[in-house]
Amino acid sequence: MIIDPLLLLAFIPAGLALNLTPGADMLFCFGQGLRGGPRVALAASAGISLGALVHTMLAGLGLGALVATYPPVFEAIRWLGVGYLVWLAVTTLRAPMTKPKDAPMAQIGYPFRGALLVNLTNPKVILFVLAFLPQFVDPSRPTLPQFLVLGAMLAIGGFIVNGAVGVLAGGLGRKLLQSDRFERGIRWASATVFGLLALRLAVMRQG
Repeated sequence: MIIDPLLLLAFIPAGLALNLTPGADMLFCFGQGLRGGPRVALAASAGISLGALVHTMLAGLGLGALVATYPPVFEAIRWLGVGYLVWLAVTTLRAPMTKPKDAPMAQIGYPFRGALLVNLTNPKVILFVLAFLPQFVDPSRPTLPQFLVLGAMLAIGGFIVNGAVGVLAGGLGRKLLQSDRFERGIRWASATVFGLLALRLAVMRQG
């Protein structure tokens, strides 16, 4: 087998607990769902899951360790993420007022790409992958396939949990968008989520 069955059994509850723990990814999907609806939330969740797979692949190849131990690269990625989240907050507030009837089929490419970028520019994910996944990797077996299997399990669980949170927020948002007043409130709520995520990333330290 690609991965030790005993290690896999130990990983399943640990991975599930991590997926259910509120964090930046869950907040991002909540904000996207609140503003854009269930389809947008699922697209964002898919983008974050793909980003998690990329991180685990890089970790398996050893590139994640290089980024984590080289401060200039780490800082560049971090501030790129801060800038993007701030831009999301600003554009959310400045976008034209819309109604559900004006856009019944929300575009999903934009939130998917945005969520992928948010995940890839969060260096904390790199550190997490490097600290957590090796505990469930058997050094006597090929490393990269084991990282990919574990990463896929985290990505699938994360997609389900984050997607569910976003869909619930999207259902609420669709109802509230019937009113201009509530739409403005949703805009401020979503922008606040993005702003808080940017602040969290800005004050983060590598060590």
